[in-house]
Amino acid sequence: MKIQNLEVPSDARMIVISDIHANLDYFEALLKKIEFSENDVLIIDGDFLEKGERSLDTMHFIMDLVRRGNTYVVYGNCDSWDDVIDRILNEPDKMSWIIRYMKMRESGLLFEMFREMNVDVSDTSDLEKNVSEMCRRYRDEFDFLRSLPTAIETPHYTFVHGGIRPDLPLKEQRQGECIKMDNFRGRGWSFDKWVIVGHWPVMLYIYDHVSAMPIIDRDRKIISIDGGCVLKDDGQLNALIIPYEGSEDFQCEWYDPFPVRIAAEHQSASEVSYYIRWGDSEVEVIHPGEEFSLCRHVRTGYQMEILTKYLSEGEDGRIHTNDCSDYRLEVNPGDPLSVIETTSRGYYVKSQGVSGWYYGRMEQE
Repeated sequence: MKIQNLEVPSDARMIVISDIHANLDYFEALLKKIEFSENDVLIIDGDFLEKGERSLDTMHFIMDLVRRGNTYVVYGNCDSWDDVIDRILNEPDKMSWIIRYMKMRESGLLFEMFREMNVDVSDTSDLEKNVSEMCRRYRDEFDFLRSLPTAIETPHYTFVHGGIRPDLPLKEQRQGECIKMDNFRGRGWSFDKWVIVGHWPVMLYIYDHVSAMPIIDRDRKIISIDGGCVLKDDGQLNALIIPYEGSEDFQCEWYDPFPVRIAAEHQSASEVSYYIRWGDSEVEVIHPGEEFSLCRHVRTGYQMEILTKYLSEGEDGRIHTNDCSDYRLEVNPGDPLSVIETTSRGYYVKSQGVSGWYYGRMEQE
């Protein structure tokens, strides 16, 4: 564990953003939306790399922010390439899975470094030489990753990417567990001091609808802020805003790129709905259709109409769906709605971070 103790000026606004996942466009747009300035303190709560297509650009942008003196970064599981490189240099045979990973995704930090070096990742003839050259050329970048703390502490908050245990002093906890603690809120733990995490997308804690908004659990002093940026088609990049050190008047802002239109009709919310998501996405197609197919969720037996383009055959040979819900939003005339999907039946939209269907008329914003 590497812990950074941070003294925050009493008049500084604290901004916490996690799980950027190499989406520099979202990150820059969110900073602009919240009017981030040199008077603020920005904490990036891990996973600023991978999944998206601009890992190296995002890293350089963040390194520049850190040099200005008011940005601090927590180490996330998707940021651990310094550890991977160190292991590869000691055990070159471990490079084979990295090659497979880079060829499969055609993105990510190492892929982008090799591309900038004009190295074909499929050519393994000079692998050790190329890795050594990469370490030399990008020494500052790997040193930056090695310098990152597992947790940042202030008098009232602990910022960590995955989570921490309540039964151990922070300095005695394991870095690997803290940066990748799945389903942190689902473990039932409570804390005396606020613990602010990313890693586990907030929508995975909900079963009957989709919400990308940060979850603030005041009873247990846990805040989870990963809005599914890059990972979810309707995801967003969240910013938790703390007016000053010690404040519990938490505020949220977010960015997504979806066009906004205005609802023209009232719609009541669903009484019953379900959310099929990553990790539990196997379905059986009952009635296939060109635009929508009636499907049965294999684990629960729940039936819903799913956009046919969301269905695909997985590596296991079974049919899986992209994340989807049949939740019908409560909408009033004049409500702004971010449009994710436009179909012959209606619109899949977001309202205040909550995704669902709207079947009424729309006006332009």
